[in-house]
Order: sequence, then C-alpha cells, then structure tokens
Amino acid sequence: MINLNPLRIALTKGRLEKSTIELFEKLGYNCDEVHNKGRRLILSIGGGKFEVVLAKAADVITYVEHGVCDLGVVGKDTILENGTAFYELLDLGFGRCRFALACKKGYDFYHGYGTKTIATKYPKVTRNFFENKNMDVRVIKIEGSVELAPLVGLSDGIVDIVETGSTLKANNLEIIEYVTDISARLIANTASLKLRKAEIEELVGKMEAEVK
Repeated sequence: MINLNPLRIALTKGRLEKSTIELFEKLGYNCDEVHNKGRRLILSIGGGKFEVVLAKAADVITYVEHGVCDLGVVGKDTILENGTAFYELLDLGFGRCRFALACKKGYDFYHGYGTKTIATKYPKVTRNFFENKNMDVRVIKIEGSVELAPLVGLSDGIVDIVETGSTLKANNLEIIEYVTDISARLIANTASLKLRKAEIEELVGKMEAEVK
C-alpha cells in the first residue's frame, strides 16, 4: 500500500538546514517554500513529496524518536549527547568539525594524579571520553562560552566543538587532544524505516550518490 502522506523530515535550523536544502536542490527537488518561509516552521518541498520541520538540534532527535518525523538531519555531536533510539543512515559530509580537549596554553593537563575538572556543554561525550582513558574527572555543565571556565579557574580544561580553533587561540587556550570527528547525519525513526522502507531507501540512495 502506497503512503500518500509526504515523508516528514526534521531539520536542524541554521547552517545544517541551509546545507540540507542545498543538497535537496542538487537532487532536483523544489525548495522555494523554505527559501520564502517567513516564520513558518513546517514547509513543503519537492512538490509535496517531502515536508520539512525546522527545529533545534536536540529537538530533531526527539521528533524522530517519537515518530512525528520519519527522518532527521542533525550533527553527530547532538547524536552522541542526546539519543540512541533511532537509526543513523548516512554521513552527509557537511557541518564538519571536531570535539576537542583544550586547556590554558602551557598547562600540563595530564601531569599529576589529582582529579581534573572539565567544563563542557556535552557532559555525556566528556564522561565517555575520559572513561575510555580510565580517568576520573569532575564534569561541570556550562551553557554559555565554555572557554571562560579555565580562564577564571573553574576548570582545568574544556571539551568543546572546534572548527578553526581561532576562539581558543584568542583566549590563550590550546588543543591537547581531539576527541572525535563530527558531521551532519541523516537519521530515521525505527518504525518509519520499516513502514516506508522503499521511499526512505530511494532518498538515501540519491543522497549517498551526491555526497560521495
């Protein structure tokens, strides 16, 4: 039985949204509604074949996990920190950056035996990283500029997303070690992957051919 409803795709607002729409246009789908969205958050693309929902990164995962969206585009950083109850289908290749451990320039982070304090927006990623090193650390969750924490003495180091490293250098911080690479990923709701297998596989095949 053919599902007449459009595939609903949750997109992370901002740069990933823009890059995803560029990808859809390369695949030949009309995305005029998104370019002229105004304040609308649910939009039709591809002549009604797809419906996109614009959301914050963590909410993309929530919408996909709960089945209100069939697919989602979200950064690997958000996946590592926020969710597992979905399928990760494809590395889309854009939005590339890295998680990195950094501290004040000249500070010997791994010296000594005391418990280190790490400030981060990503406590789960940070704990997993240090657990793999068999290191006990104290993790402090920061919502704003993580770079401030070691400068004011709140932490020994930080774990954060790094693109160019210019913000670290401007604040007299340096990278000690890279944690993992990050890029945008296509994710799918587990039920949708079974119920709408042919439609999803068709789209993934087209995307895969384009991003290779």
